[in-house]
Amino acid sequence: MQQRDGMVMDVRGLSKFFPAGGGKLFGLGGERRMVHAVEDISFTVGRGQILALVGESGSGKSTVARLLAGLYPATAGQALFNGQDVLKLRGRRAMLRYRGRVQMVFQDPFGSLNPVKTVAHHLERPLVIHGQARGRGVRERVHELLRVVGLTPAEEVAAKYPHQLSGGQRQRVSFARALSVDPELILADEPISMLDVSIRMGILNLMAQLREERGLSYLYITHDLVYHARPRQRALSGRRDPGALRRPSDGSGAERGADGRAAAPLYSAAAERRARSRQGLATTAHRSARRDPDRYQPGPGLPLRQPLSPHHGDLPPPDARPSHGPPRPSRALPSVY
Repeated sequence: MQQRDGMVMDVRGLSKFFPAGGGKLFGLGGERRMVHAVEDISFTVGRGQILALVGESGSGKSTVARLLAGLYPATAGQALFNGQDVLKLRGRRAMLRYRGRVQMVFQDPFGSLNPVKTVAHHLERPLVIHGQARGRGVRERVHELLRVVGLTPAEEVAAKYPHQLSGGQRQRVSFARALSVDPELILADEPISMLDVSIRMGILNLMAQLREERGLSYLYITHDLVYHARPRQRALSGRRDPGALRRPSDGSGAERGADGRAAAPLYSAAAERRARSRQGLATTAHRSARRDPDRYQPGPGLPLRQPLSPHHGDLPPPDARPSHGPPRPSRALPSVY
């Protein structure tokens, strides 16, 4: 199969349908229902390039990464890597060779690491399985990988367990594990979405640094329109529709469905509101929505919170307190015994 020049991954018409039951009792009989998680998507990832796959939750972004990693079987389409359709690979040896060139970094850095194994164990296994190091060279290679991703002193970090590391450090260990087999492409499935805002830029800077030093290519998956522009060079957006991820048009930058009609980009509504505000055409409802959310609520209804009086909580003077008259006599209750 012919692969386009300068491309490390060439995806054509990729689709994935999941069965959703159907028919009568226990799904027996009747028409079988399918969930179209990914439908007819095509894109390319160039060598040394970062492609951002942007879309809302449930649009099929992670499914694309798992298809390319060989974790899911594809319903239709091709994924050409070095001229070979990796969606048709069969057998342990063939998959082992492919995963030595394409690695994946998962979204949850704690869930992707074994909590009862040390950091050194997580980095030694791919080195041994893929034949990257032997004997004493394994431990030296582990320390080198930790220093590459900025985890020092490497000897101390290698002896720790995942729960003894912060979220950012665990994600750096995941990147070190992916780098251990010297890959050409890394599938980064929302690598910063579960990290604190203060350390997200450190992971993005690490990705950019590895691309410059090692010529790595990335498929960078994210749902955050703020952070996708930092490391990427190209972007492909997706929508949560019956055909969630759609193929892009050639050159126009707009998404198009299988019927050829243009689909609105994910950020069109927000862009339209910003344009209307710049032109001074914002309505009264839009202006009222910008009030203090602690004191007002837009639209009809009662305010969320009224301003408090400066004397709120003070007791009135004795002469200003209301008089309720003499106490009423208590009425005896009948005995039940």
